[in-house]
Amino acid sequence: MKLSTRLALWVALTVPLVVLALGALLVGLVGHDLRQQQNARLHTLAVALQPDARSVLSAARGGRPNVERLRNRQVLSAALDAGVLVLDSQGDVAVDGGPRPSASIPLPQPTDSLISLPGFRAVGVSLPGAAAGTLWVFSPDSSVNTQLATVRTNVLFATLAAVPLAGLLTLALARRATRSLRALAARASALDPRGGAAAFRRDPSGVTEVDDLATALSTVLARYDEQAARTGEALETARAFASAASHELRTPLMSMQTNLDVLAAHPDLPAGERAEVVTDLRVEHTRLLELLTALRTLARGDLVEADAFAELDLGELVDSCVAAVGRARPEASLTFSGGYGVRVRAWEPGLKILVTNLLTNAAVHGHLPGQTPHVAVGLTVAGPEAVLTVDDWGPGIPPERRAEVFERFVRGAESPGSGLGLTLVAQQAALHGGTVTVSETPGGHGTRFLVRLPLSGTPFPGPTRRNWLTQTLQLRSLR
Repeated sequence: MKLSTRLALWVALTVPLVVLALGALLVGLVGHDLRQQQNARLHTLAVALQPDARSVLSAARGGRPNVERLRNRQVLSAALDAGVLVLDSQGDVAVDGGPRPSASIPLPQPTDSLISLPGFRAVGVSLPGAAAGTLWVFSPDSSVNTQLATVRTNVLFATLAAVPLAGLLTLALARRATRSLRALAARASALDPRGGAAAFRRDPSGVTEVDDLATALSTVLARYDEQAARTGEALETARAFASAASHELRTPLMSMQTNLDVLAAHPDLPAGERAEVVTDLRVEHTRLLELLTALRTLARGDLVEADAFAELDLGELVDSCVAAVGRARPEASLTFSGGYGVRVRAWEPGLKILVTNLLTNAAVHGHLPGQTPHVAVGLTVAGPEAVLTVDDWGPGIPPERRAEVFERFVRGAESPGSGLGLTLVAQQAALHGGTVTVSETPGGHGTRFLVRLPLSGTPFPGPTRRNWLTQTLQLRSLR
């Protein structure tokens, strides 16, 4: 049912109730006024008729019937449509005319006050003196009831007339008022789902509620577009994950299959050769796990939301990562110079990945043959940025190769890794609004990785790039 029709029906039902309620109040007020007028008229008549009533009683007491009849007519004429009853001191009727209660209804003692009798209002007045007696003036309730019945009839007629008039008038006004809403519905119905929020045209209607609804629809469409884009990115990431895993896992799986075939075909293989094959299997197995973990982590970085970021102490996080890598790589010497209290806004798992991968890369590759790996980690503050440096004293990276180290699956011939460790570093640096660069150590040899991250309170755009798993990263190296 249309809104305009609903409004017309509700008004058509509500207005009669309001008219009836007001009519009932009006009938009550009119009845009260009529009763007041009736009472005032009775008191006025009682006062006006007292002289004539005394004259009638005096004429009757003096034996003057003609005078009595004349006074009787005068009394009745002055009473108009009211009833008059004059009783002498013995209770005999001296004047009786006009409407009055039945003779079977006993009259109370007169008190000059208004009393109610069945179907009548009455005033009784005692007449003292030589011609003592009682004057009663009656007014029938029928006169008041007739006027009240007329008012009730008019109220009912107004109520019946208000139903169609209110309904039709409200329907016309409601259709005019909802015209902009119908126009908005037509625009929404004609919207091409492929156009999204950009295709939804919002023309101000001048009606606040309709404009608010149009704004809400536009906001919903924008959120739908955003979620549709995120869903597309998630699907693309999943496809890229499957493709990369299929491509990169093929070689280690084939190597493992070959070693398993050797073990199956030669059950009597010498112990030394069997141990060598098993060692190869363990290495390939570890590489598979590292590759899958790295791919999953890269996909998580592509899908992380801005509300996952929170403020944390970068110094505490770096110190914990140094301790963890030191335990995992006891052959390496790691030192950390810096302090706590460097606050950044970060996704903690991602920032741990960044620091841990830099430290692990330096511990594995940052030393010359026969030397103990030594990694120096520093944390300072430069203006609105936190500056993290990771130095090693290994063979270094040629300037022409420094940008390549951040690309996917780029690793040295002897590297045991997956080729995604530094790609994860670059991804997390970008997600946190920072940068990562490669150069030589200050002494002119080895490698320095330098990461700049905005301090807490420094605004930076949320994660916008989500193609780290689907595209190869190219970075400018610091020379």
